[in-house]
Amino acid sequence: MITVHELTRNYGDFTAVNRISFSVAPGEVLGLVGPNGAGKTTTLRCLSGIIAPSTGHVEIAGHDIQKNPVPAKQALAFIPDEPHLFDHLTVEEHLRFIGRLYGVADAEQRMTPLLEELEIAEKRKSLSTELSRGMKQKLAIACGLLHDPSVLILDEPLTGLDPGGMRRMRATIANRARSGASVILSSHLLTLVEELCTKLFVIRKGECVAYGTLDEIVTAHPTLAGRSLEDVFMALTGSDEQVATA
Repeated sequence: MITVHELTRNYGDFTAVNRISFSVAPGEVLGLVGPNGAGKTTTLRCLSGIIAPSTGHVEIAGHDIQKNPVPAKQALAFIPDEPHLFDHLTVEEHLRFIGRLYGVADAEQRMTPLLEELEIAEKRKSLSTELSRGMKQKLAIACGLLHDPSVLILDEPLTGLDPGGMRRMRATIANRARSGASVILSSHLLTLVEELCTKLFVIRKGECVAYGTLDEIVTAHPTLAGRSLEDVFMALTGSDEQVATA
């Protein structure tokens, strides 16, 4: 479970995120969407405990991420759009290291099925520097999934993947949600969002302009009825102030 209440993040006089609230129940996939500079990355970093909110609070699996960071972070995995790996560790060594950090007693047993699921098993002895961009992304995802997190936060997870890898990753995300994980997916690929997400949170200039299922959002904005998700996104985040604030 993810609960966000009145989250605000300021950088000096600039408000990057302004009093946003939402929740993601087990089994739900929330699509966090908005134009560049809307506040998505700041929101994800606050949710994962990388930066602290200026005001408001975030709960991960029932734990306040600022007051009780260890149990909160043990329950989540944050996979950023750019993999951060160790140059001198192999694929296997990355997973063993993550296993020790999270106290995963059966890390060795989990490793092979996970590498096979993400189609990177043949690279298990390779250093991260020997991997392609897409393989690095798969390794970062494998590291995030090793401890079986109940909360999964994904920032552009398909970056660098080929079409086969994209298809596999879509299945991985869907399977984790079906298994009961609460998932936040931030992506500019609206086809991915439409396929996987049960709810949407549309952010513009740090503020929520729409939140709910696509049907609920369209019901709240009748002029968007019958239009594609791309059209809905453009109307809510573009220059049509009347539609975006109706």
